[in-house]
Amino acid sequence: MEAQRVFIYDTTLRDGTHGEKINFSAEEKLRIAQRLDELGFHYIEGGWPGSNPKDVRFFEMAKGFSFRHARLTAFGSTRKPGIRPENCRNLRAGRAGTCTSRRF
Repeated sequence: MEAQRVFIYDTTLRDGTHGEKINFSAEEKLRIAQRLDELGFHYIEGGWPGSNPKDVRFFEMAKGFSFRHARLTAFGSTRKPGIRPENCRNLRAGRAGTCTSRRF
C-alpha cells in the first residue's frame, strides 16, 4: 500500500486572530509564520490582504522572507459583480506576494 501524504494548512494568522483580546501586529504575524514554517507546515494562511492595512503590511514584509517548507497563502473573496477582475482591489491584493490564494 502506497503511503499517502498529508498536507497541513494553518489558519492561525487569520482565524486564530478572531479571539477576544487577540491582535497581532504585522511583525508578530511574520514571526509566527516563520515558526510555523520551521515546524514544517505546508501552507500558512496569512490573512486577507484587501481587508486592512495590517494584513497589507504583513504580506509586503513577507515578500522579503523565503519560507523553507511552507507556501504563504492569502484569503479573499471573488470580485464583485460589475467590476472587471483586473480592476478589483481584492483580487489584486490577494495576489500580492503570495504563491497561493484561497477564495470564498
